[in-house]
Amino acid sequence: MLTVDMLRAWGADTDDGMRRCMNNEAFYLRLADRTLRDDSFDRLKEAVEAKDRDRAFELAHALKGVTANLSLTPVQKPVTEMSDLLKAQADTDLSGLLAEILSQREKLLKQMD
Repeated sequence: MLTVDMLRAWGADTDDGMRRCMNNEAFYLRLADRTLRDDSFDRLKEAVEAKDRDRAFELAHALKGVTANLSLTPVQKPVTEMSDLLKAQADTDLSGLLAEILSQREKLLKQMD
């Protein structure tokens, strides 16, 4: 089960995330849990691997918004970087950022189960 302490130890800015959720801990944790378990991460992986940069941008941009609002910093930072690169249409290898995003997510998911 996800806790604020778990998120804080992982590197999330839980004070900021909680503030955005009206300091409602249960609401914040429910949103964080749903976000981290969302299949958008898997779809982002598929889009990047298929070199579908338009779809990857849509997914990265959406994840950027939700992870920023919840201050899920360990995934928000690389997702933001990926979104910005895709928006700029930079011809860049995204595999390193994707690996970081998925690794950070997996690290927390393992603790949650």
